[in-house]
Amino acid sequence: MRSAAITRKTAETDITVQIDLDGTGKYDNQTGVGFFDHMLDQLARHSLIDMTIRATGDLHIDDHHTVEDVGIALGQALTQALGDKRGIRRYGACLLPMDDALVRVALDLSARPFLIWNMDLPTPKIGTFDTELVREFFQALSTHGGITLHVDMLHGLNSHHIAEAAFKSVARALRDAVETDLRKADAVPSTKGAL
Repeated sequence: MRSAAITRKTAETDITVQIDLDGTGKYDNQTGVGFFDHMLDQLARHSLIDMTIRATGDLHIDDHHTVEDVGIALGQALTQALGDKRGIRRYGACLLPMDDALVRVALDLSARPFLIWNMDLPTPKIGTFDTELVREFFQALSTHGGITLHVDMLHGLNSHHIAEAAFKSVARALRDAVETDLRKADAVPSTKGAL
């Protein structure tokens, strides 16, 4: 079973994350941040990773701690569910269009976290959601999931479309990377023998 459950509790947030890498993309995400829930639903649906997230945070201050800490907990859950990464494909990439937006993602489940972020969301808000938090989420996910993650916006006019294209593109790349490589299901995908 490639699944994990993480609980993270701080003075700012209380979060539980449950994932199943071999799911069908079922989701039940409730963070108190509507737009963020919508993005997490896209992440689950398009990665085919079953995902249940519950978060209570200091939303009376802003959404920052909740979004960042969900990224941390989700990254930790991915790390736990992948174990020694035996049999995974490791790499994933996606070029994803959504209306005016076109986002390219490439990632490596390398255990060497690094984020390259070439995104320009043209508005500071999507509804009440701060657009700068999109990067904060992916930074936390990359760091705590041990992911080398490149996200590039090639085109885009609408902030909602751009952000959603990023989440969907990461999801599709992640789907490829966590899938079992049927030709090498018993091996860690590295000449080092470990990731």
